[in-house]
Amino acid sequence: MATTTIKAAVARNTDAPLTVETLELDELKDNEVRVEMVSTGICHTDAIVRDGIYPTPLPAVLGHEGAGVVTSVGKTVKHVSVGDHVVLSAAYCGACKQCRAGRMAYCENLFAEDFGGRRRDGSTSLSCCGEPISSHFFGQSSFSTYANVVEESVVVIDKDVPLELMGPLGCGLQTGAGAVLNEIKPEAGSSLVVFGVGAVGSAAIMAAKVAGCTTVIAVDIHDSRLELALDIGATHVINSSSRDVAEEIKMMTDGEGVQYAIDTTAIPAVTKKAAETLGIRGVLVLVGAAAPGTEVPFEVGASLVKGWTFKTVVQGSSIPQEFIPRLVKLWKQGRFPFDKLIKFYSLDDINQGFEDSKKGVVIKPVVKLR
Repeated sequence: MATTTIKAAVARNTDAPLTVETLELDELKDNEVRVEMVSTGICHTDAIVRDGIYPTPLPAVLGHEGAGVVTSVGKTVKHVSVGDHVVLSAAYCGACKQCRAGRMAYCENLFAEDFGGRRRDGSTSLSCCGEPISSHFFGQSSFSTYANVVEESVVVIDKDVPLELMGPLGCGLQTGAGAVLNEIKPEAGSSLVVFGVGAVGSAAIMAAKVAGCTTVIAVDIHDSRLELALDIGATHVINSSSRDVAEEIKMMTDGEGVQYAIDTTAIPAVTKKAAETLGIRGVLVLVGAAAPGTEVPFEVGASLVKGWTFKTVVQGSSIPQEFIPRLVKLWKQGRFPFDKLIKFYSLDDINQGFEDSKKGVVIKPVVKLR
């Protein structure tokens, strides 16, 4: 397969807008599939890599919530065929102890596979006039019209669903829903609070409803997000900019506190507050991406007698090839209505999508690529 000319959004400088450029995409490797991208979600992780908080070398094509159609496959690819409709998720090595135990989200080689900007042989699939461009972000680099994607990142889905909607299942929605359905596994009739109802938090709320939680509390500083949270499964909402969250939750739960709390913000003060809302034997899950070195202080005395648990969760502790099709089925049944979160942008308007997400104007920006 000869080198192909593509359009892509390139992150060239830290804290700078992406630039839409014409790049060269090299020949397919044996373990890769070529995907014609239909759409790709914009995620908070893309923003923090663009801003230099996480270590992918620039210039780079980011994007890790792609959805598209397979146009060709490498020689060793076993589970993907030309014409398949696919969602693209995080890459994993498939060979380490964690991967072999079915814990792909905790791959021992996660940073190299997802943030290294290169294939395992050190090459990059993207270039511009001879200049190497970091590729294979989360195995895919989906801010592009075409991508060479490692097989581990590819999830085949039904062809009767609109591909332009499906990309966000690859990361943000999988993360929030998986934190509930794969990790917490709340009992029917239980109580759960979500701090931060962007895409990840909204997915957690929808999943809590699927699981049968009867008290589902959404906490955010944007009233528009809280209104939507009520529409997709929250039973109570709290604007934390004007109300005491711990006191409000205490009243909502008859003084007991919640059984489960999820923090999607990774803001230390918010994580600490989330812990304060827990009842006895409660569980706090952190899914937000914090800057390296971030620490959270927890008070020990009162915590000790509660016997509560703190967990960090990556990618919803999911096996993407198994979990994402489950979410598609739930969407088909109207039980996981994530399409209510989405606003579409063109590739040329990708920076506006980032800005709207940062301001809380939109929950899940999605870039259409064809």
